[in-house]
Amino acid sequence: MRWAMSKEKLEWQRMISGKLYNSTSKDIFWQHARGMYLTQKLNKCPVWNVPRQKRLINKLIPSSKGKSVWIFTPFYCEYGVNIHLGNDVFFNYGCTLLDISPITLEDGVWLGTNVTIATPCHPLIAEERINTTYPDGYHDLEYSKPVTIKKNAWIASNVVICGGVTIGEGAVIGAGSVVTRDIPPRCIAVGNPCRILRQIDEDDRINVWQTYIDDKTPLSARDKEKSNK
Repeated sequence: MRWAMSKEKLEWQRMISGKLYNSTSKDIFWQHARGMYLTQKLNKCPVWNVPRQKRLINKLIPSSKGKSVWIFTPFYCEYGVNIHLGNDVFFNYGCTLLDISPITLEDGVWLGTNVTIATPCHPLIAEERINTTYPDGYHDLEYSKPVTIKKNAWIASNVVICGGVTIGEGAVIGAGSVVTRDIPPRCIAVGNPCRILRQIDEDDRINVWQTYIDDKTPLSARDKEKSNK
C-alpha cells in the first residue's frame, strides 16, 4: 500500500513537470474531482454573497489568498491548485483554465470573456492517443506545457492560449486570437495564429483621468492622426 501511494504521488509530479502521466491514477482523479466540485460551488454562489465567493476562490485557487482577485462566473478549471496568481488579476465571464501544467498570471493580468488557457497536450498518432491497456494496467497517457502571462498583460475576449506560451509584460492580445508561440512585452498581437501587429508606444496614450474629467471620447494621438487622414 505504501508503494501504491508513492506511485500515485509520482504521477502527480510527472503531470505538473510536463512528462507523460497516467491521467486515470487515483490521486489525480480525486484532485480533479475536488477542482470540479469547488468550481461548481463557485458558479452557483449568488453574486451578492461576496464573502462566500472569496472563500470558495481561495479554496479552489490557494494562490489567491490575501490577494485582490476578481472572477466573474461562470469560471472553469481542472484543479485550481496549479493556477498561480499575482495581485489585481481579473477574469471576465466564461474563462476556462486547464491547469494540468502550472498557469501563472502575474500582477495586473486581465482576461476577457471566454478566454481559454489550455496546457494539455495529446499524442498526434491516434493509437497512442486513445485509451489503451498497457502491460501494467489501463492508462490514459497525456502530457502538458506551462503557460505564463507577465504583469499587466490584457487578453481580450475569445482568445485561446496554447501550452508552452509566455506572454510578455504589458502585451495586448486581440479578440479571437489563437496564441501558439511566445509574445514579447508591450506589443499588440492578433490573429490565428497570433502575430505581432506593432509595439505599444506613447502615441497610444489617451490620458484617461483628464479625458474622464473633461467628459470626452477617449482618443489617442494615433486615433487623431487616423481621423485627420
